Amino acid sequence: MGGIKVCTSYELDGEKISTWPNDTRTLSELKPVYEILPGWNEDITNCKTFEELPANAQAYVKYIEETLKTPVGLIGVGADRNQTINKGM
Repeated sequence: MGGIKVCTSYELDGEKISTWPNDTRTLSELKPVYEILPGWNEDITNCKTFEELPANAQAYVKYIEETLKTPVGLIGVGADRNQTINKGM
């Protein structure tokens, strides 16, 4: 997997905006600003614990937790309901 694009903010007319616009004309003019995080190529569908995930997948989850200032409790690693890591909180 290549890098993971994470939208971290938006620009409007070259300026970073701090509030979300409420009209569709302005929304259509927003430009997303991305941070690109390293991806991974390993198959994670059989991972049962957080520690079994590749280092870049663990770093991605930690990035989400730090950015949103909230713990991630569940991580889906596949389509089946049993393909879920309960990371705990």
